[in-house]
Amino acid sequence: MSQPLLKSISLHGLELKNRVVMAPMTRSRATNPEKAPTDIHVTYYRQRAGAGLIISEGSQISEQAVGYTNTPGIHTAAQVEAWKKVTQAVHEEGGKIFLQLWHVGRMSHPDFHNGNLPVAPSPINPESKSFTPEGFKDTVTPRELTIDEIKAIVQDFKQGAQNAIAAGFDGVEIHASNGYLLHQFFVTTANKRTDAYGGSKENRTRILFEILDAIKEVVPVEKVGVRLNPSLHNLFGITLDENTIPTYDYIIGKLNEYQLAYLHLTEPGANAKDVPHAEPQIAKRYRPIYKGNLIINGGFTQETGNKVIEEGDADMVAYGVPFIANPDLPKRFELNAELTPADPNTFYVPGIKGYIDYPSLEEVEK
Repeated sequence: MSQPLLKSISLHGLELKNRVVMAPMTRSRATNPEKAPTDIHVTYYRQRAGAGLIISEGSQISEQAVGYTNTPGIHTAAQVEAWKKVTQAVHEEGGKIFLQLWHVGRMSHPDFHNGNLPVAPSPINPESKSFTPEGFKDTVTPRELTIDEIKAIVQDFKQGAQNAIAAGFDGVEIHASNGYLLHQFFVTTANKRTDAYGGSKENRTRILFEILDAIKEVVPVEKVGVRLNPSLHNLFGITLDENTIPTYDYIIGKLNEYQLAYLHLTEPGANAKDVPHAEPQIAKRYRPIYKGNLIINGGFTQETGNKVIEEGDADMVAYGVPFIANPDLPKRFELNAELTPADPNTFYVPGIKGYIDYPSLEEVEK
């Protein structure tokens, strides 16, 4: 029986050879002053081009957007030129790749900003840790963004999207998830503003739709995806309340007005059923609401990935950690081959170890 994961799909004319998506994953390998991809990034993404779609690691849209050491950006000429080698390599292997546009907001540290405070919707410390060049440090209370600064960030997302297309990417994903800047705007526990960007759900989500409207001036909206994590709780200072899920119902309903490449959602994990105000079944809740292509992510196996597509709750499944140690993951699914476990000790360290030295099935069998 053919596996639903291995069937092709079209994203408004962009043909994907399968529905196995490589999820965006920070790997902290851009160890250079330019914060640009290097030759090992080229190899890493080339090795994984068997995915129907690769979504790149989060790439900052400005210096202000940085919050992790050794992460690449998409806001300078050097970064654009370096990414061109990555996209060329993926395309040479018959793959497709989107770049994830990233602003971490308050999940940063003054060490990244010449001693200046990180920015956020409101001056609320996430009480978390920032991964700095000197190791993990406690986060600080951020500075509240002005309206003019918010408008500038919208333009940074627009420019980042334009730069990504210039670098050869097939599209972009807006990172509005996992406790970073846009997510901070959405939730009332992180956003206490009383102006046009706070208060009502329409105001708290305004920045996302301003970004989409800005990007579509320079990039066709069918080359744009959006990533959301509605039931995220107790990570990076994000906590759920009675406003959270109704806010996401509003966002996802309104996204139907845009002909997006896809909507990328994350399941919250098994403990969500014990969290007040959480939605434990994200795909099941939002598949009936969202009319476009839906990617689901969050601890899926080959079996559960096939099942969620077969049952009609998603169109594609994004895999993170399995792609780290199994560069040819779709091929392994096809052959029902055993998966190599990933070593978490090498997820975020410089160099090739745990990055480009995991063998393909072909190499294992030699």
